[in-house]
Amino acid sequence: MAALSDQLFIITLLAYLIAMIGYAVEHAGRRARTNTVTAAREPAMSGAGSPPPPHTVVAKAPVRGNRLRWAGWIAVAATALGAITHSACLITRGLAADRVPWGNMYEFVLAVTLVGILAWLILVLRRPAVRPIGLYVALATVILLGLAGMRLYAPAGPLVPALNSAWLKIHVSTAAIASGIFLLGFIAATGYLIRLAYHRATDAGTTPGFVAALGRHLPAADTLERLSFQLHAVAFPIWTFAVAAGAIWAEAAWGRYWGWDPKETWAFITWVAYAGYLHARATPSVKRRVVAWLAVAGWATMMFNLFAVNLVIAGLHSYAGTD
Repeated sequence: MAALSDQLFIITLLAYLIAMIGYAVEHAGRRARTNTVTAAREPAMSGAGSPPPPHTVVAKAPVRGNRLRWAGWIAVAATALGAITHSACLITRGLAADRVPWGNMYEFVLAVTLVGILAWLILVLRRPAVRPIGLYVALATVILLGLAGMRLYAPAGPLVPALNSAWLKIHVSTAAIASGIFLLGFIAATGYLIRLAYHRATDAGTTPGFVAALGRHLPAADTLERLSFQLHAVAFPIWTFAVAAGAIWAEAAWGRYWGWDPKETWAFITWVAYAGYLHARATPSVKRRVVAWLAVAGWATMMFNLFAVNLVIAGLHSYAGTD
């Protein structure tokens, strides 16, 4: 089962890479289509009633658009296939270890990315207009899984005695669910900032830089900002419960609810960061751009808590499972 889990991990990573390529093809094709239609319109406006020249490809634009949509949906299908093998990877990992499959950093990252992918699939099926951010969902997932496979991997085995508790199922699972949804919220907030940068460049009549130019392919800024808020609003109560469950587990394990251990401290910092984001989002005087940057800061604290605290800073929560 452990070997099968490792093989499914590789298949999952390949599926997400294929999905990323599909989303990228859709992005590139959308840009080419926009340029073609723009170039086709210019000759038609050169004289009143003048027909477009024979080489104009306006009539072919809908056909190309259909192909682009197919590329996007093929990418979604590859993402769904990856979600299936991703789930099987975690399940077989749990069967091999005879426990819940989130007892170390490698397994936790697998669980977080699976939640993010499943949430993304539900989102894109309900709101097809947000499909362009699938490229960044796939990219973030590939990066996290790549780090997990190369740096965090640990053989399947029994739990560290300190983790052998029923609270592991409650605390860590809710933390993984919240983190996966926060990941999507971070991507939506980042997309919103990129879209704003693109609008600022075009409004000023300047050529957008490389990052700002990516905003051309993203959904409307209002759509991304609203989506980011909705995702954070869902994830925050789950994260709050995870922190509270961790405190209860700490009391059962160490005889105190809170001891300012580095992991506890950064979990609280993350909670404060996201509480600040939601408060700023509810304050009309705070600009939406500032609110989006608060969401980015919240995810930065999450990543620091996951990687730096587990791998660099020693504490009572040093159960990464890595060498």
